[in-house]
Amino acid sequence: MKMRQVLIAAVAIAALGAIVVARTYRQAALPHYVGIEHGFPQFGYSRYTSPPANVEANIDGDHMHIDYYAPSAHGRKIMGELVPYGEVWCTGANWATKITTENDLKIGDLNLPKGSYSIWTLPGEKQWMLIINKQTGQFHKDYDQSQDFGRTKMNLKTLDQPVETFRIELRPNGGNQGTLALLWEKTEASIPFTVKN
Repeated sequence: MKMRQVLIAAVAIAALGAIVVARTYRQAALPHYVGIEHGFPQFGYSRYTSPPANVEANIDGDHMHIDYYAPSAHGRKIMGELVPYGEVWCTGANWATKITTENDLKIGDLNLPKGSYSIWTLPGEKQWMLIINKQTGQFHKDYDQSQDFGRTKMNLKTLDQPVETFRIELRPNGGNQGTLALLWEKTEASIPFTVKN
């Protein structure tokens, strides 16, 4: 009787061990999703996460906001490596950065009608281009140039102190003027805009 109980216990332990191993293997094999915000999961296998962030501004009666994901450096070389020069970047992480404006804008050389767009950039060592795309909600690698509204040059500045976590700013400059700025590592890429009423 005792031998039978011992055998049953051994089989139960073995079965439990198999379930734990199978579940661990299945979780390791699946893509890693963390933090669903704004209806989009953050996707990837990296131990580094890029949390959702946003910035808002009211400039001359125009309410603007930008939704993006904010990666951090974590000791990595950013410009020219993690963010390669000469390649279109999603200007954040995970999903395309989205800008929404309630009024028409003049941003750089572009006359942008009110609405929502995605923001992409083409970084370079000496020059950056801002890309306004008519699509929104794309995965960060799903850039479609045929959907571009337009491109315009940005101003570059070297910062005195490095910025650990990527940040977007909407800066009021007085009246109907403002500046869109992107900051990471020791690089600031910015562009002026005007609210058109």
